[in-house]
Amino acid sequence: MEVKTREKERWEIEELVFDKTTLLTLGRIIKKGLMEKIDYAVSTGKEANLYRAKAKRGYVAVKIYKIETTVFFKRKKYIFSDPRFNFRKMDERKLIYLFASKEFKNLKIAENAKVSAPSPYFHENNIVVMKFLGRKGLPFPKLSEIYKSIEEKEELFYNIINDVEKLTKKGFVHGDLSEYNILYDPEREKHYFIDFGQGTVRGNPNFEKFLRRDLENLVSFFKKKLKLKINKEELEKRFFK
Repeated sequence: MEVKTREKERWEIEELVFDKTTLLTLGRIIKKGLMEKIDYAVSTGKEANLYRAKAKRGYVAVKIYKIETTVFFKRKKYIFSDPRFNFRKMDERKLIYLFASKEFKNLKIAENAKVSAPSPYFHENNIVVMKFLGRKGLPFPKLSEIYKSIEEKEELFYNIINDVEKLTKKGFVHGDLSEYNILYDPEREKHYFIDFGQGTVRGNPNFEKFLRRDLENLVSFFKKKLKLKINKEELEKRFFK
């Protein structure tokens, strides 16, 4: 009975993601030569699933925003307060397409700022194709999963803060930055920011609020989990002069 229930839930999730329009969009992406086939789900969430996909040279990451979900209507503030978008009324599908477009634009900003993040390759409808972050076909772990093995804690913290500052200088804030949205490459001791869907620009009235929240999340994590001493006044002067 439990096996049947799990199988039913799996099919419901797949139907939620791979509706007819999404399958047609994937088909067009394959025809463009950006990918060959989807291998497996790297992560699944309420809003979107991330997949590893085979490409001609290695792998790419394919993020598919779910069409049949009400989560996005709870996140309208991230669109409607963003001065880059002038939409006020839209149906669920258009809102989800807009979130995917927003993430792609945000990844472009991160790339231009030379921040450690996945390079954006392509976007259409509810799908974003980007660089696969991993080694030997396996994704890098999240900072929340691997922090206990990190040795250069202070260096990592300030490398992350430097990237936050680079984004800020471009007039951009991630808006949802924490140990759960940062990948870590243990071999190169390098971090990567991910999940840019909530990111916004300086014209947003919530810009400073989001920036403070990102910094507070990072400070809290490094202080509590990694026992790092952090000068909050220094950060305050650095970001809020």
